[in-house]
Amino acid sequence: MLLLPTLVKSQSFFDSNLPILLIDTRGGTIVDDPKIVAEMRVIDNGNGKRNVITDKASFSSVIGIELRGASSQVLFPKKPYGIELRDSTGVNSVTKSVLGMPAESDWVLNATYNDKTLVRETLTYDFYRKMSPYYASRFRYCELVLNGEYRGIYILMERLKRDKNRVNISSIKKTDITGDAVTGGYILKIDKTEGSPSVTWTSPYSAGSSRVPVRIQIDRPKPEDLAPEQIQYITRYVTDFENALNGPDFADPDKGFRKFADEDSFIDYLLLTEICRNVDGYRLSAYFYKDRDSKNPKIVMGPIWDYNLTYGNADYCNGNSYTGWAFDFNTVCPQDVYSIPFWWKRMLQDLTFGKKVKAKYKALRQTVLTPQRLGAFVDSTTTLVTEARIRNFTKWPVIGVYVWPNGYVGSTYQKEVDYLKDWITQRLGWMDVAIEQFGMAPLATEPSALRLGPNPSIGDVLVTLPLPDPTDVALTLTDMQGLSVYQVRWPNQSAGTFERTLSAHQFTRGPGTYVLTVTTQSGPVSKVIVRY
Repeated sequence: MLLLPTLVKSQSFFDSNLPILLIDTRGGTIVDDPKIVAEMRVIDNGNGKRNVITDKASFSSVIGIELRGASSQVLFPKKPYGIELRDSTGVNSVTKSVLGMPAESDWVLNATYNDKTLVRETLTYDFYRKMSPYYASRFRYCELVLNGEYRGIYILMERLKRDKNRVNISSIKKTDITGDAVTGGYILKIDKTEGSPSVTWTSPYSAGSSRVPVRIQIDRPKPEDLAPEQIQYITRYVTDFENALNGPDFADPDKGFRKFADEDSFIDYLLLTEICRNVDGYRLSAYFYKDRDSKNPKIVMGPIWDYNLTYGNADYCNGNSYTGWAFDFNTVCPQDVYSIPFWWKRMLQDLTFGKKVKAKYKALRQTVLTPQRLGAFVDSTTTLVTEARIRNFTKWPVIGVYVWPNGYVGSTYQKEVDYLKDWITQRLGWMDVAIEQFGMAPLATEPSALRLGPNPSIGDVLVTLPLPDPTDVALTLTDMQGLSVYQVRWPNQSAGTFERTLSAHQFTRGPGTYVLTVTTQSGPVSKVIVRY
């Protein structure tokens, strides 16, 4: 039998309008890994009905449970958990529906500790499902009792994994090492390396002016389920994508990045990351996947994950500012050890891509992307959790207290909610103006180190770029349509100041605007050149 909850900090917990999860670890201590065996009961009498801890369970199962997260399980007393449904032996996983969500075995209990509104995660997933056809985790709010102790509000969420109702890609077996079978499906990510072990490689293109290495992980299949041929295939495929994106024909619809990338998914991911200004976007919990060629030969960006430090809820690297682009993180925080890959600024150098981003943003602003519609979700959700959040903040008294890395500390819950809604209004107002540059002129990648002179010009242009290490150097000059008009490569250039002269006759389109891209082992850097 599960233990019944007792008084916790002078509060009693007996019933709720939210589903109640009761978990008993049988005296075991929950650790990061491995999962320990426990029992879980769910009290859920349906919409509009009260749930009482003594009611008959609507669902029960043996489970495996472990701690989740990197920073959260170390820094915060309210822990997130990973759950696997198991059979009565406690050994084998089983697939079941929980709280009306599609049947699966793996679930996440999100503690939503440092987001005091309790809604940033769910707001983001709800909005993404409205703006995009790509998958986002389903969720349900609940209250958790663990070993007889009230633990507060949690969000039960679908864990990211391959499944027809989640990331719907082909199942790949360890014996699938040739032909179409080896081409998918893989779930990959750019993230911290803590947590579950994974096969990891370093991208040939380091990030930003500090040349921080970008590590790409195979999230699924797990290492023990991967064959060497599969690792070689997916590593090569992602590297081919990066090479195409970095190359002089990156904007070409047949030879450039679109040959490897599902463009619409990258557009949707970029817009979502910028709308909520996710300070960890692109560089942490950044998932993407590759199905079999026979189903979809292109990399799809997503599924989305981890949005507690959004909408102004981070005090580092301008994370609380409603101005500025999240993809400029490498410039704002150049020494951070987790940097954004060059992908995003490079894609925005393609005018067609930039125009598509802007067009979708403007279309969304006429439908689901308004402060009123986003605010309506915030209001309905905060109303839903009204009584539960009072208990939650009695258990965890963080209102009015700084919890890393809060970008704002409100003295009341309502002030936290008001800050969130006001931030959204200001952010969209800023983006309405700032996004007009997209598709008008190619976006520079890392302009500070690259020097051109004179610019504007009518004659030759001197190109100067410091090289911290020996490297090959490639120069590409493109017109405003992204078409190459001149290319040259210099192998094995010494460390120091790189200087070359770009002759006037190489501007073959005559007067107008050009983009010069210089590529080294650190990736591409670009600047606009105006010709009279």
